[in-house]
Amino acid sequence: MGLFSKIKNMFKSYDEDETIEDEIEEEELEEESIEDETEEEEIEEESIEDEAEEEEPEEKFIEKEIIDNKKEENKKKKGFLFSRKEKDDERKSVKIYEKGLSKTRQGFVSKLANLTNKYSKITDEYFEELEEILIMADIGVKTVMDFIDRLRNRVNREKITDPSDLKEIIVDELFIIYVNDDVLSSKILFNESDLSVILFIGVNGVGKTTTIGKIANKLKDEGKKVLLVGADTFRAGAVMQLKEWSEKVGVGFFGKEDSDPASVVYDGICKAKDENYDVVLVDTAGRLQNKVNLMKELEKINRVIDSLVDGGACETLLVIDATTGQNGISQAKSFKEITNITGIVLTKLDGTAKGGIVLAIKEEVNLPVKFIGLGETKDDLQTFDIEKYIYGLFKDMM
Repeated sequence: MGLFSKIKNMFKSYDEDETIEDEIEEEELEEESIEDETEEEEIEEESIEDEAEEEEPEEKFIEKEIIDNKKEENKKKKGFLFSRKEKDDERKSVKIYEKGLSKTRQGFVSKLANLTNKYSKITDEYFEELEEILIMADIGVKTVMDFIDRLRNRVNREKITDPSDLKEIIVDELFIIYVNDDVLSSKILFNESDLSVILFIGVNGVGKTTTIGKIANKLKDEGKKVLLVGADTFRAGAVMQLKEWSEKVGVGFFGKEDSDPASVVYDGICKAKDENYDVVLVDTAGRLQNKVNLMKELEKINRVIDSLVDGGACETLLVIDATTGQNGISQAKSFKEITNITGIVLTKLDGTAKGGIVLAIKEEVNLPVKFIGLGETKDDLQTFDIEKYIYGLFKDMM
């Protein structure tokens, strides 16, 4: 069984279940019922325990056994609810991937299907058309050329002649390109011994401030105390926009307009330490027109963080608009030249039919994608999962 078959089987059950909304509503009712039942049983337990005091020793033992059994049964019910909640969260995430990648899936996968129907045998013309389809999906010329070479070698080695036999192999090879024997992690790194500081960089218009707000909301839901620091003092309105997001999601904020970005970061981190925050998310300027000035500014900000926090910033995330295609990859290369990037956030992936940019970024810039934006709501910013991505992209292909 190929990699894609395993991934598809992993998520197949989600398509067969009822809608997420109905199931969540049912479980909320079930949870309320169990909580009510628990209250009744606790009252009953007290009553049984009071009566048991007046019973003979043998009867006491029997009643105690009944109480213990009911307690154990109640624990199992609560455990069941917890596991169902986790399954609901996972199912919801898979559905968001499916919906968010629908534009790419409808264009890209339909072209692959048409290609398979067009050719009865694997020929040079077949490979040429496949190459064009992959490039049009923004997978990137270098990535596509390497991929086609791998595919040709596999076809020759395994003596494959029927294009329909290549469908799953194509998906598997694209998966392998992303993984490439690396240990990939989309998890945010946190500072275990001190305040966690995460820097966000990216050019204007990519959705950087919105991304910070959505990530702040995720971290807050995880129980972390979050402070947003507006250090993009170059763009008019950037500080106020971040302040509005802090109020919207209910997290802390610090920022000053018309101030030196490094001094804003300094004061913000001091505030975070004084008020016992867990995480600081820093919005920075992204004016690539002058790389030298931007590099000096980021270096100064990092020096400030290093002086206040053990280990410095734990992450520097570059935000890229997926709809800009190859221009986004050029931005990643430019930013990589001037600062140490630890991961990528791809926004607006739902707005493009060229979702293959995820594979191109990994291949051409060698940076992990940490988050992808698949819609407008805060839940549509998803932690990147290569298996859900592959499934969302190719689920209609088999």
